[in-house]
Amino acid sequence: MSRLFRALMPLGWTLAFLVPVTYVAWWLVESRYEVVIAPESFRFERPWAVLLLPAGLLVLAAHYVHAQRAPRLRMSRVHDLALAQRVGWRSWLRHAPIGARVVAVTLMAVALMGPQSIHARDSATVEGIDIVLTLDLSLSMQASDIQPNRFLATRDVVDQFVQRRPNDRIGAVVFGRDAYTLMPLTTDKQALRSAIAELELGMVDGRGTAIGNAVGTSLNRLRHSEAASRVIILLTDGDSNSGNVSPEQATEIARTMAHPLGNEGPRGEDRRGVKIYTILMGRSDDAPVQQGTDIFGRPLFDRGNYPINPQLLRQMAETTGGEYFQVTDRQGLERSFHQILDRLERTEMEDPGRVYGELYGAFVWPAVLLLLLELLLSGLVLRRWP
Repeated sequence: MSRLFRALMPLGWTLAFLVPVTYVAWWLVESRYEVVIAPESFRFERPWAVLLLPAGLLVLAAHYVHAQRAPRLRMSRVHDLALAQRVGWRSWLRHAPIGARVVAVTLMAVALMGPQSIHARDSATVEGIDIVLTLDLSLSMQASDIQPNRFLATRDVVDQFVQRRPNDRIGAVVFGRDAYTLMPLTTDKQALRSAIAELELGMVDGRGTAIGNAVGTSLNRLRHSEAASRVIILLTDGDSNSGNVSPEQATEIARTMAHPLGNEGPRGEDRRGVKIYTILMGRSDDAPVQQGTDIFGRPLFDRGNYPINPQLLRQMAETTGGEYFQVTDRQGLERSFHQILDRLERTEMEDPGRVYGELYGAFVWPAVLLLLLELLLSGLVLRRWP
């Protein structure tokens, strides 16, 4: 064999293993996981691991460097030695182990990137509740009777609540003078938490409190929910003074709203209606509001008048079978969430949302087989026994 041919043999074995192994991985993805590879249905969970892909080339380069540094036997008549040398099957397999190792390392790098597809057969059956968090963003939420203020306390406690509810589908509606959907029902808690973390007073017109519109928008999010327990958690600190839907009208719609699977459950229970749990932030119409800081950086407070209507919120909760809470500090807000969830019924449902099937197995198993093949060739077939 010529020197050039011998030099290209490691690369040739690498390609010889890479082509069939790529086909096998593709076959496993399409047949075992029933996935059609398409940009819109395929992703890598850890794309930064693409930096590991050159590791296979480094292994191949290290082999060439080692081969060049190997000791040589100088002969005066190399031509005669070549004629006497018989080229057998062991010579052809000599570089197969390095080819297997390079392809195995490359496959492991792809597996570490976390290939996933939403068209995999994996599905998620979750046991939980469908909840819409209805959050007040009116300007009165800047009152500081609940530290650091009503809005920031609400945002932090809601974030902790979302973290503690891994099996529930949760959506969010925000409102001020009108109501808007922040996030539809989802099991993607990270996306919901990110959306809540970005909330700020002033994102919506806060010169009013449209409780009726807020409940109506929340009911639209729950209209097609098949969960046995459909719940609205309404957090507000004021009286309804805006919007084109009254709180009483929205409450009546929630009480009588039909269930998509029928109003009678499998055990004969009545499934119609949506429960509204109301949480009133603050204790009175007057509340301290931070107006800035003094020259030493200490907060300056003034008094603000923000009318509250505990009777309205209590009536909304009682009419729909929910419960009313009035909180005056952060600990009371946290307790109210715990008490609400202790009273809720659970149900099993199929979640068709962002469920990604793991596909790394299609790359790991061929890599393991190639490493075993390398050990077999190096340790037994090509080993030189004394």
